[in-house]
Amino acid sequence: MITVRQVSSKKDIKKFIELPLELYRNCPQFTPPLYSDEKKLLTTGGDRKISESVFFLAEKDGKVVGRIQGIIQKQYNELHGERHARFTRFDSIDDTEVSQALFGAVEDWARNHEMTSLHGPLGYNDLDREGLLIEGFGEDSTFEEQYNFDYYPALVEDSGFQKEIDWLEFELREPPVRNDMLFRVSDRILSMNKLHIAKTDGISKKQYIDQYKDGFFECLDECYSKLYGTVPISKEAQDELVSQFMLIVKKEFLIFICDENERVVAFGLCFPSIAEAVKKSGGKMTLPTLIRILRAVNKPEIMDLALIAVRPEYQNVGINAVMITGILHLLETKMANKCETNLNLETNVQVISQWKHFDKRQHKRRRSYVKNIEKGE
Repeated sequence: MITVRQVSSKKDIKKFIELPLELYRNCPQFTPPLYSDEKKLLTTGGDRKISESVFFLAEKDGKVVGRIQGIIQKQYNELHGERHARFTRFDSIDDTEVSQALFGAVEDWARNHEMTSLHGPLGYNDLDREGLLIEGFGEDSTFEEQYNFDYYPALVEDSGFQKEIDWLEFELREPPVRNDMLFRVSDRILSMNKLHIAKTDGISKKQYIDQYKDGFFECLDECYSKLYGTVPISKEAQDELVSQFMLIVKKEFLIFICDENERVVAFGLCFPSIAEAVKKSGGKMTLPTLIRILRAVNKPEIMDLALIAVRPEYQNVGINAVMITGILHLLETKMANKCETNLNLETNVQVISQWKHFDKRQHKRRRSYVKNIEKGE
C-alpha cells in the first residue's frame, strides 16, 4: 500500500534529503547537491516571501520510496497572469503507483490554491535545478543539474504530463584549428562600442564579486525576462546564491563586460566542476570534501558554463564573439580540458549556434512537462 504524507518534522526533512542518496547510491553519473543547501531549502530558504511550497514523501510497506516538492511562484503568476504550479525534486522507485500518488498529492495541493496547471521540473527561479533528463543517462551530471534514471520520463508521462519544452546540453572542447579572426573581431567589437572586460588584477575575489554582483543580477533579469519559466530574482535569493557559490567561484572564470561607467552589459559565468569532489560524501561538507573541492577549484579539469547574457541593446553588435573567445582562452591555456554548457533552451538558436566555434558534442537533453489540473479535467 502506498501512503503519501507532507513533510512536517526534522525526521521527515532528513528522509526527504536522503532519499536520492539512497536511490543513486551505486550510480556513478549522479552528483548530489550540497546537503546543507538542501536542508536550508526545506527550513528557511527558497524565496518564501514570493512563493508557496510543499514537500511530500511516499512510503510503501513502511519504507520511503518517493518524494516531490510543489511550488507556487506567485511572482511569475502575477507577471504573466497565470495560475501555474510547479513540481521539482521528484524522485521515485520504478513504480507508477508511487509516482501517481506523489503527483496526485501535488495536484490536489495546487488545485486547493486555485492553480490550473502543473509544470516542471522547475524550481523557484532559473538558477535552481530544472528539467527531467530524457537523453544522456550514461553521461555524468554536473553539480548544477539533477540526474535521474531512464525510467523517470515514463513515470511522469504515465501521470498525464506532456512535453512543454526541452533544453539541450553540450560538451565543448578546444577546436582542432584556432580561429584567429574571431579573436581580432572580439577586440575590435570592444573598442568600437567603448566596452571593456572587467579587470581581475589587484582585487580580491570578494571585492570583485561585491563590485559587479548587482550589475550581474540586473543584467540577468533583463536578458532572461522573456525566457521560459524565468522570474526576477529577489534580493534575498541573490544573497543566498552568492553565499552558496562563493566557495567555488574563481574571479578569472567570471567574464563581466562593462561600459565606460562600469555598468555590466554582458557576462559569462563559469564554475570549476566540483561534481567528483562532492560524490563521495553524498554532498556533506566534510573536511575531505572541502579539500577535494578546493583542489577542483584551483586545478579544474572541467568547466561548467552556468550563464551567458547580453543586454538587448548590445545583442546585434557581436558581443557574443567576446564571450566565445573568453571560453576558448580557458581551453587553449589548459585552464580546463573541456566545458559543459548546462541547459540551453531548444528554441534559443542564437546561443546554440555559438558552439560551432568549438569541438562540440550534444550529449544530453532535458524536458519540462505540463499538465492541466483544472477541476473536472
